Amino acid sequence: MRLVDTSAWIEWLIASPTGKSVDVAIPARAGWLVPTIVQLELAKWLAREVGEDKADQVIAFTLKCSVVPLDTKIALAAAEICSKHKLATADAVVYATALEYKADLLTCDAHFRGLPGVTFVSKTGA
Repeated sequence: MRLVDTSAWIEWLIASPTGKSVDVAIPARAGWLVPTIVQLELAKWLAREVGEDKADQVIAFTLKCSVVPLDTKIALAAAEICSKHKLATADAVVYATALEYKADLLTCDAHFRGLPGVTFVSKTGA
């Protein structure tokens, strides 16, 4: 399983130079883990940047992947991760979800760089 972080989603969706690097690491839908916090972040970004119709299309796509709701076990693990790795709450939830499901995390967010189980794709200059 692979969890694609919001940062990687966005790069992939806008087909940026970084997104092209992300594209080769995108899993098949059956192997794609989507935490509900990523759905929230995507819906918010898409509605702001490209409109509600595109947001609806992308969220519909996420529903064809393995969607993972935030539960107590992940929330408590995220709280520990916040403290241990100094991650923001949403990032800690994403990472805790990846760990809980034994998935690797695909991201372009430097906050995750160097953490176990993370595939980091550095953003290229525009």
